[in-house]
Amino acid sequence: MEARAGAGPRRAGGVLGAAGPSSANRATRTPAAPWARFSAWLECVCVVTFDLELGQALELVYPSDFQLTDKEKSSICYLSFPDSHSGCLGDTQFSFRMRQCGGQRSPWHADDRPYNGGAPVALQREPAHYLGYVYFRQVKDSSVRRGYFQKSLVLVSRLPFVRLFQSLLSLIAPEYFDKLAPCLEAVCNEIDQWPAPVPGQTLNLPVMGVVIQVHIPSRVDKLESKPPKPCDQENLLPAPVVLSSVHELDLFRCFQPVLTHVQMLWELMLLGEPLVVLAPSPDVSSEMVLALTSCLQPLKFCCDFRPYFTIHDSEFKELTTRTQAPPNVVLGVTNPFFIKTLQHWPHVLRIGEPKMSGDLPKQVKLKKPSRLKTVDTKPGLYTSYTAHLHRDKALLKRLLKGVQKKRPWDMQSALLRRHLLELTQSFIIPLEHYMASLMPLQKSITPWKTPPQIRPFHQEDFLQSLEHAGPQLTCILKGDWLGLYRRFFKSPHFDGWYRQRHKEMAQRLEALHLEAICEANIETWMQDKSEVEVVDLVLKLREKLVRAQSHQLPVKEVTLQRAQLYIETVIGSLPKDLQAVLCPP
Repeated sequence: MEARAGAGPRRAGGVLGAAGPSSANRATRTPAAPWARFSAWLECVCVVTFDLELGQALELVYPSDFQLTDKEKSSICYLSFPDSHSGCLGDTQFSFRMRQCGGQRSPWHADDRPYNGGAPVALQREPAHYLGYVYFRQVKDSSVRRGYFQKSLVLVSRLPFVRLFQSLLSLIAPEYFDKLAPCLEAVCNEIDQWPAPVPGQTLNLPVMGVVIQVHIPSRVDKLESKPPKPCDQENLLPAPVVLSSVHELDLFRCFQPVLTHVQMLWELMLLGEPLVVLAPSPDVSSEMVLALTSCLQPLKFCCDFRPYFTIHDSEFKELTTRTQAPPNVVLGVTNPFFIKTLQHWPHVLRIGEPKMSGDLPKQVKLKKPSRLKTVDTKPGLYTSYTAHLHRDKALLKRLLKGVQKKRPWDMQSALLRRHLLELTQSFIIPLEHYMASLMPLQKSITPWKTPPQIRPFHQEDFLQSLEHAGPQLTCILKGDWLGLYRRFFKSPHFDGWYRQRHKEMAQRLEALHLEAICEANIETWMQDKSEVEVVDLVLKLREKLVRAQSHQLPVKEVTLQRAQLYIETVIGSLPKDLQAVLCPP
């Protein structure tokens, strides 16, 4: 079972209680610590209620000794309730993303590596943000002074499994609102029995008499989304509820009012452009932001994004300042006040309440930012951006035909997702091919010399290669592909993609070098070498072995065994005093 060391505030017991003391210090967790299984999925569960004197207040944090800073508590309280402009009656589900405020953590959580190493980059654990999944209820209640029952149940996690956690909330929140604390404690104890999320595995997760069956995506999975294959269903009573995905939203429903602009929005996301989504409610806002940030898969979305953001947020001033250019953030908001505050932002997407226009909801229109002046601004995509690629009219026709034929929405979403996936792949494949050409040839890697360097990425060389190996080979769309690549080079997504690829190539180069050493005749090499050179080889081999054993180098088990044998052989050839230094008792 995976356990997270140094990855956040830890818990020592399982007693339900009020919010624990504030602390910026995150203590180290040992693998045997209580709540290790729970914390493989969730950081904590919070209950936020409305207090007449305090406003939104944190009523409960479970486990009770999970330590949140005052700033984190305040953020959770404000982000867990819809804005007063939303007027959400009944039950509403939405999500938010907030920065952790607990001080600098280790650059990469050591215990996140097994999961992150196997998961697609877009689904890795958040290293510096919390994701909040909210189930909010507001109903009339004459027994309350305000006349309304208002409460939110919030799951706080670092996993971007929006579909799973929303499904989990729809099971436990209604029950919790009826039965309160004992129910929540029982659910958390059940989650503490779940197996850890392991990429590539299909898991059965029992909760409240229901078994949720999920497939944890792996980076080696095929990119076409398919429901998990049923496993061990004959032994499960009741039959499991099979989730087709832990993270995918109903893309067609999310994008319905902007289908005519999906490609332009894809370009804006690809270039990391600042974008505000102003929606009528937090559920619409958060789903639109998550849909937008997911449309670059398999690329990791490298910019900041906030599915739901309020004027009370601790980062409000930082993100809305006019003293510098707008940051690379996608903001989801519901308060019309943001139209005035963020008037200087280059792209604003205003979504209204869904209104049907024939078979599809009324599509928002492209409008100039200069028309974005009043609080009652009409729905539209306010931008002066001109798309580089021509619109795919065939896609819109296929989707419209699907609506007319009453094609299931999940099939419509699959069609839209496949289109975006193929668009992203057509854009990325030429970059991948060019990057691969920068890798030194395997025959140039010799055992006793430092491996050659990866050649630098020259943007102009790459652009010249597009003439014979560009996106036109896999994509029918015409347009200014070169202009799109030139702007992409200035975006956080190019930087993120390049760093990741360069890191993987460097690791591959080091692994090939280790293999070359292990295939060489080490005894022949040692014949004319000084003790200093031999000791230097031992130290370098040990360093490579440690990196390989911690899954940082892609090497086979047989290579690891041979490297260990080489180290023992080399040490055995040295004088006893040196052996004692290199292998102390």
